[in-house]
Amino acid sequence: MEFNVKKLASDAGVFFSRAMQFTEEKLGQAEKTELDAHFENLLARADCTKNWTEKILRQTEVLLQPNPSARVEEFLYEKLDRKVPSRVTNGELLAQYMTEAANDFGPGTPYGKTLIKVGETQRRLGAAEREFIRSASISFLTPLRNFLEGDWRTISKERRILQNRRLDLDACKARLKKAKAAEAKAAAEHELRLTQTEFDRQAEVTRLLLEGISSTHVNHLRCLHEFVESQTNYYAQCYQFMLDLQKQLGGFSGTFVGNAESASPAAATSSPAAAAATLPAVPTIPVVPTIVGVPNTVAEGVLNPNEVKPPASGTRRARVLYDYEAADSTELALLADEMITVYSLPGMDPDWLIGERGNQKGKVPVTYLELLS
Repeated sequence: MEFNVKKLASDAGVFFSRAMQFTEEKLGQAEKTELDAHFENLLARADCTKNWTEKILRQTEVLLQPNPSARVEEFLYEKLDRKVPSRVTNGELLAQYMTEAANDFGPGTPYGKTLIKVGETQRRLGAAEREFIRSASISFLTPLRNFLEGDWRTISKERRILQNRRLDLDACKARLKKAKAAEAKAAAEHELRLTQTEFDRQAEVTRLLLEGISSTHVNHLRCLHEFVESQTNYYAQCYQFMLDLQKQLGGFSGTFVGNAESASPAAATSSPAAAAATLPAVPTIPVVPTIVGVPNTVAEGVLNPNEVKPPASGTRRARVLYDYEAADSTELALLADEMITVYSLPGMDPDWLIGERGNQKGKVPVTYLELLS
């Protein structure tokens, strides 16, 4: 008990000495040992790394999980060292609703078929999002958290120790200046040598930790590349899924029209003038007229682009939405955002048009085009 009391008194004395030194420094009444410029730069770089790492970590968490309640739940599970329960993504939930709606409306109807197709794509998008979140959490978020909860805590601890050693050193310097008697001066000089040694040792330890920030940057750079790769793969998958869905829905266009006509028999008995007044104007594609006695190359399944002539009624301009690679010599390869001239031929598949670009002609898919009025 006597030892504990002495230690407590000693610790209280050291704390009081540091508090007095710190207060006098703030008031400008005591000298302060300054660190060298290189050391100060290392400290500033470490603080900057910590601050930006926190911001990047928090915002990436928001990107991967926009729901604040879900983020809090995941944080609590992580702190309790328990596995986070699997959560249905928004895309998967939408897919479930669309599938259930299709079953109610009738999976054989055009609307039901489309709901099933779109729902399946939403399910695939949701699964891709889940994989992206998992990959990004492992390759990017975890290393950032490890730095903040591991390396940075160690650096902060050693910096606090260095600050205490500096206060002790400056307090010893102040006592040496105030000492008058020879004995007091000798004791103060001895104490100063000890505190100077402790300060130098702690400064070296802290310096080595701060210089390790460069290795942290290298590690975070590698993690950032992995995050970008995961994000690239995710968006490439989403693009491919939507492109496939667009192609599938393009084959339903004729079914939609037929279903709309059969669902509204009263519209067929109304006057043409009334129908024209109620329906919006839909741009049409010029069609080449069929000439009696001239073979229809499209109907026969053979298209020679050199024999195709634009219709007398005119052509239309279209903007290409996506790149398209021609499957054979009868098709025209397309580049995204380019402008081409298009028109239709009798007997052609409604999903295809004839496209012209300069002296080049060939079939082009409608789903890859934006028809301009």
